[in-house]
Amino acid sequence: MQILWQLGEAIVKDIIEKIPDPKPAYNTVSTVVRVLEGKGFIDHKSYGNSHVYFATVPEADYKKFTFDKMMTNYFSNSYQSLVSFLVKEKDLSIEELQELTQLAEKLKNKKQ
Repeated sequence: MQILWQLGEAIVKDIIEKIPDPKPAYNTVSTVVRVLEGKGFIDHKSYGNSHVYFATVPEADYKKFTFDKMMTNYFSNSYQSLVSFLVKEKDLSIEELQELTQLAEKLKNKKQ
């Protein structure tokens, strides 16, 4: 998705060129593109046998969708579980922890 937002439009070969080494197989990228298209995140224009793909959703909407899905599937919609995971796995500094706490409070207050 990030590559499509960056390029605007691309064929599978263009997407592969933007992926850092080691590059995945053409069929792997093509499959991911078709899955994203099936979910409505991207679409294509056909030019003969070629398909030029483009994003159909803004980056902010996609981030929200994927974050909401991650929160539901991995953290049971618990911000406390997410923060606990980040603290344990990412060795956050005191400043980062304070910033996370402040952000969590802001989110909590917005929902009330």
